[in-house]
Amino acid sequence: MKKRKIFDKLMEQKNSKKISLVLGARQVGKTTVLKELCKSFNGQKKALFLDLDIFTNFEKVSSFENLVNTLKLAGYQENQKDFFYLFLDEFQRYKDLSIVMKNVYDSFDNIKIYASGSSSIMIKDQIQESLAGRKIINILYPLDFEEFLWFKELEVDVKKTKKLSGEGLHKSASALLELLKEFIIFGGYPEVVLQKAKKGKIEILEGIFDLYVKKDLVEYLKIGKILQVKMLIESLAINNGKKIKYDELAALCSLKYKEVKDYIEMLQETYIIHVLRPFFSNKNKELVKIPKVYFIDNGVRNFFINNFNPVKLRDDAGFLFEGYVLSELLKSGEASIKFWQDKNNHEVDVVLDKAILEIKFKTSLKREDFIGLNAFAKQYGDAKRPHLINLGVQKKRGKINLKLPFDLDIV
Repeated sequence: MKKRKIFDKLMEQKNSKKISLVLGARQVGKTTVLKELCKSFNGQKKALFLDLDIFTNFEKVSSFENLVNTLKLAGYQENQKDFFYLFLDEFQRYKDLSIVMKNVYDSFDNIKIYASGSSSIMIKDQIQESLAGRKIINILYPLDFEEFLWFKELEVDVKKTKKLSGEGLHKSASALLELLKEFIIFGGYPEVVLQKAKKGKIEILEGIFDLYVKKDLVEYLKIGKILQVKMLIESLAINNGKKIKYDELAALCSLKYKEVKDYIEMLQETYIIHVLRPFFSNKNKELVKIPKVYFIDNGVRNFFINNFNPVKLRDDAGFLFEGYVLSELLKSGEASIKFWQDKNNHEVDVVLDKAILEIKFKTSLKREDFIGLNAFAKQYGDAKRPHLINLGVQKKRGKINLKLPFDLDIV
């Protein structure tokens, strides 16, 4: 298995009795990670992996009694001192399975469950009560940029680049920027990254979306207006990184206002998009103001607009770059991400709990590139550290940290 950062995190949870849930979009590598974990435990005959997309596997765990019998057949003993590890892949397929997992958790101190799922909407409904206090939630996104380099088996070291200066920094950063240009066009889905040919990458993205429609939209979420939802996704892709108005989208896609809101929430909860809300000191205003929408993976976004041209030929390169930064922040675990705009149209691209970020897809900065950060600081003071993410400079200018896009350890 190619290295994923979440693997070590999940391994650290092996001694916790709590049920470890791995949530994320289809094809991001959940099954691969769980299988590798299972393999690492299975040498001592104390692990079982079940793919619940196979109905006969579901029958083995469809009731508490069936599950216990299945575990005993696999080598589990009720009096064993060490954990027996059970891996359930795509558990959200069966809504009663969370009750079975709860009963196992409450009845045995030597069974540890890892379970994966693709739709947090359905999973939230299932586990809100039954697994309260009994779970650890882990989100697996497509590859971040550092994982992308690992999958490419390249020797460029992101962490070392952060510490360089002068000519060494320039040389290493230049190499990373060329790789970043590929990453922000085709994205970080593992199979896409491993495919070398452009045509093959596009075909894989098409297959991912076909599976998403079949499994998540039709089978699980029971959506009937597939054509309208596809049109909605395409409209969001065209307007990636821009403010959206639900009423305009409703008219364009032949949907009701509430349907648009519900479908956008569904797209967010199935890890296709991320809705960015405006920052206000008055929290109630954030809920009524116009949000922005970014696709979590640029490859998926480019698939929906059918544009895989190189960055140098794109008039949307700035939005793709913003999407990349936002996605890297999500993958690093940032929970609260907003944007800011005042009545004079001064803007800051990203507002975090302790920092603000302006994002510029350029190597040479100008005075006007700092206006938004300065305006925010004037209104809110120094409570949040200012950063300007750019392609050419890594240093401090006054109170503002100028950062290359590989150094997003903001707080």
